[in-house]
Amino acid sequence: MAVAMMALVCSSFSANSASSAVPVAEASGTPRPPVPLLTGTANSGESLARLHQEVMDGTLLDHHATMDVCPRCHAKVVTEDAKGKTPLRSAAPVGYGPAELQAAYGLPASSHSTRTIAIIDAGVYPTMEKDLAVYRKAFGLPACTTASGCLTRMDYDGGKQPAPQAGAQGRFIEEQVALETALDLDMASAACPSCHLLEISVPWQDAQDDNDVSTADFARAVNTAVKAGASAVSVSYGFSSDVQNTRGFRRSAFDHKGVAIAASTGDEGFNGGVHQSWPSALPSVVSVGGVSLPADGGKASAWYASGSGCEKAFPAAVGQPSSVTAACGGHRAAADISADADPATGVAVYDTYAPSSEDPYNWAVTGGTSASAPYVAGLFARGGHLSAVDGPGSLYRAPKANFTDITSGNNEAYHQCASYPGVSATLCNAGPGWDGPTGLGVPHGLGAF
Repeated sequence: MAVAMMALVCSSFSANSASSAVPVAEASGTPRPPVPLLTGTANSGESLARLHQEVMDGTLLDHHATMDVCPRCHAKVVTEDAKGKTPLRSAAPVGYGPAELQAAYGLPASSHSTRTIAIIDAGVYPTMEKDLAVYRKAFGLPACTTASGCLTRMDYDGGKQPAPQAGAQGRFIEEQVALETALDLDMASAACPSCHLLEISVPWQDAQDDNDVSTADFARAVNTAVKAGASAVSVSYGFSSDVQNTRGFRRSAFDHKGVAIAASTGDEGFNGGVHQSWPSALPSVVSVGGVSLPADGGKASAWYASGSGCEKAFPAAVGQPSSVTAACGGHRAAADISADADPATGVAVYDTYAPSSEDPYNWAVTGGTSASAPYVAGLFARGGHLSAVDGPGSLYRAPKANFTDITSGNNEAYHQCASYPGVSATLCNAGPGWDGPTGLGVPHGLGAF
């Protein structure tokens, strides 16, 4: 199937680009997105070329909807129609690819870092290495395999990952979370094609009954990642910031100077101004929100569902200036930075693990702040200024030229800032400088990382 699929992909996937580490840039050094030459149709009946253009225009959700990918994770997959019951599937990628993201963020054409990006995810995903290989080959990225030492898999204590769950409920859950893991690995690959990848699996607790994962296990996984030499860590899951999650081991495990730990802010918009999703609420974590990428020549805007708000369990994030925390009465304010998260401008993800439905996604279009967090983690590993990393503080010290400020859009779809007395409108509305939905903005080059 992979051979047939490769015949359909766009012109940037030619023999010339496939032999280089990243897609070929213009002679001037400015990355240029590939122009897709896609043939065939998706399960929606639409041509792949049309779907790709809808992603570029930000109009994909005019006739499609989204589904949540899995419990606790911050990912949404686009569906084949507006009814939102069947994922949009295709034989070739129609979402944003690495070169298009590279151009959106003004990144250099070449990637040389071999630092390690750790992805903390749940469940077991047996086809992970095969699926990752298809994604990377499709976009002309170098192979990353366990045999070469580029890809490593372990459980949350550093041992061998367990066998996939055999029960019906376990197979159902692991099929769901496999798409989240694929999204994380694909976005880390897109951000830093030359970096090594470390995937750490957190087990589902009593999967036959409550289908949940433990915050303590996520904390153990982060410590395991740091011990294994990760330079950046990504977590795309979210929990409530109750007392047990804001102190002790569940807080200290996410505090490692010199290691960038990025976590997604969630996909429920402004949170009401009191608590933010854990672990993105922690003061030592880089809290990553989301934007809608522009059509050609346009400007990015805040994604309507990008998580933002305050965490009143903490006085401030590390290095966060008073001009930012003022929006939260001096408390931790989120987000710190943002990247593409809108499913309407969603990213291409490849996943074939379907032990429950026996109906694999193949290529899907996916969004949510689960897409933005691993991408930002990958930029930290690629940029390499890790000695300066102490929570999000290095971002706030970076020159403004290292970000593209997002000044339009809001995330008030679920909660209105005006309905919460004393809450600053900055927490909901994108505008000049820092704001809740987009933080300091989206990356512009690697100078901040």
